[in-house]
Amino acid sequence: MENLGLGDLKQLGPMEEWPVGRLFGAASRMSGPIVWRLIERHGISPAGFFLLRLLIVEDGLRPGEVAKHLLVTPATVTSVVDTLERNGHVRRERSYRDRRGVMLRITDSGRRLLAEKSKPIGHDLHTLYNVVEEGDEPAVRRFLLNLIKQFENYSHEEETKGDGA
Repeated sequence: MENLGLGDLKQLGPMEEWPVGRLFGAASRMSGPIVWRLIERHGISPAGFFLLRLLIVEDGLRPGEVAKHLLVTPATVTSVVDTLERNGHVRRERSYRDRRGVMLRITDSGRRLLAEKSKPIGHDLHTLYNVVEEGDEPAVRRFLLNLIKQFENYSHEEETKGDGA
């Protein structure tokens, strides 16, 4: 629980007494690396898995669009696509609108790989996140839905209100 970038958590006392927002922040910080390791256990890179999932939904994206969707750098997308392309799971095509542009397309091999990996990865993720007791589920659901709405409504203006640090 150390090195989460949340300050000295010992000052807050026992974890059971932390504010809900701090608990959520800690859980969020911890979830990323654990989810990535869980996906890697299935023999696919997490970035590659999420990139293929994105292309299943929206095939023909530009690398920059993929980077924005996945919250990674364009350089990361290039590296991941290089590997996926080398393994026959994606291909780069020239954009029909702008011959200089490149579109990323999932191949049949990529579709098969995703079909093969999605169910066991989904099962592992369900097991990982299946920690809410039945009686608590309505309150947890309300909290998460309200938090999602808060995030969606968080305007750029509010983002720039910081102290300038």
